[in-house]
Amino acid sequence: MDTMSSEVRPKRFTTDEYDRMGESGILPSESRFELIRGEIIEMPSPLPPHSGTVNRLTQAFQLRLAKSAIVSIQNPVHLGAWSAPQPDLCVLRPRPDFYTRSHPTPEDIFLIIEVSHTTIRYDAEVKAGLYAEAGIAEYWQIDIPSRKVIVRTGPARGAYRQQAEYGPDPIVVPGAFPEIHFPVAELLG
Repeated sequence: MDTMSSEVRPKRFTTDEYDRMGESGILPSESRFELIRGEIIEMPSPLPPHSGTVNRLTQAFQLRLAKSAIVSIQNPVHLGAWSAPQPDLCVLRPRPDFYTRSHPTPEDIFLIIEVSHTTIRYDAEVKAGLYAEAGIAEYWQIDIPSRKVIVRTGPARGAYRQQAEYGPDPIVVPGAFPEIHFPVAELLG
């Protein structure tokens, strides 16, 4: 018997398999899960600083973007066959069905924002790499403890070529909407 043909290896899940698990109730609904490179990751429950910041971002983006984009909050995006993260905020191309027929894909995404309270390193390393690999043009990380916004742009070969950090005083501008300005202090509260 050839022992090489029966290797032990972990099972990676596709986005289709992951979606079917969600539909069938296999994953507990009271927990937050993301599919990252074929692995199901349980995310920590958001604490009030995280939730409040997401609420603040939601209001700021919805007020400024009105009908120019869809502001999606903590909903899945499909980044290929193996990843379906749920970014805290995603600015999407308008679509008449509001993404009821399918989850957004990289071509639909103007900007992704992750609010980092207890997941700073994960969002800076794993999420930044994942979004860059998918070709997401712009990724903002709101670092609550450090009170700064980290803006990453120029995805290439699984990493962002440009990164800028903004403290509470400056203004940040989304690349897809240069006419819209966000004082960092407003985003941080």
